[in-house]
Amino acid sequence: MRHLRVGVAVLTMGNRPAELADLLDSVAQQDTPATRIVVVGNGSPLPPLPEGVTGVELAENLGISGGRNAALARLQEFGDVDIVVDLDDDGLLISPDVFTRLVDLYESDPGLGIVSFRIADERGRTQRRHVPRLRTGDPMKGGLVTTFLGGGHGLSMPMLRQVGGWPEAFFYAHEETDLAWRALDAGWKVLYEPQLVLRHPWTSPTRHAVFFRMVARNRVWLAKRHLPAVLVPFYLGVWTVLTVARTRSLTGLRAWAAGFAEGLREPCGPRRPMRWTTVWRMTRLGRPPVV
Repeated sequence: MRHLRVGVAVLTMGNRPAELADLLDSVAQQDTPATRIVVVGNGSPLPPLPEGVTGVELAENLGISGGRNAALARLQEFGDVDIVVDLDDDGLLISPDVFTRLVDLYESDPGLGIVSFRIADERGRTQRRHVPRLRTGDPMKGGLVTTFLGGGHGLSMPMLRQVGGWPEAFFYAHEETDLAWRALDAGWKVLYEPQLVLRHPWTSPTRHAVFFRMVARNRVWLAKRHLPAVLVPFYLGVWTVLTVARTRSLTGLRAWAAGFAEGLREPCGPRRPMRWTTVWRMTRLGRPPVV
């Protein structure tokens, strides 16, 4: 029987050539070899790539969503990939059996749409924001969840063909949640598997200059695109309260407010509210779509 085939997608802005080389070396050392590997230069030229790795250079930075869609399109052109693995260019696969375990998971459950890796730093620590559930901060507790981690994950190609790719207008922030909500509403499962580890430096999301604006704008877009109308004010109200309570920077709050207004004002693509059965399913998983 033919096993499912893995395709790897990596985005880079050309500023981490050493880290990218190390990541690609860790991909090459996997027990289950990747059928295809695509590296996208997101508005930047690519460094020399190993033999067998396909490079795609974009004329401009299309953001995380646009860059991943470019990689996905190239993998779909090949036509021989069943599972797409997205990896951050400064990440590292520290175990050679990640792809083998991933294939086993997908082959054992045809309804599995998304598998989220655990992200850990050089000391093995996982930040709380990298645990995709509310009820526990324990990074070693796996199971079904309602969102996933962008730095390292697997995506079912049949799922992507059904629900579509990444929301390009988002550029950066909440693109994973948008995709996860569409997958859940189509009946697919999202699994957090802590045994699949991507080593990644300890970081803060606010290192990105556009963090506050993009987070606010895209949060509004999520609600407008996917939530039943009655839930939209609850979802946005909860996140407004949480943001005000957590943010210590007046400059950050101003940028967040500007992004929130932009989200209300600007179009965000077609509106397809999730079914109430999906709302209930997410609630049973511990994260109703109001927080």
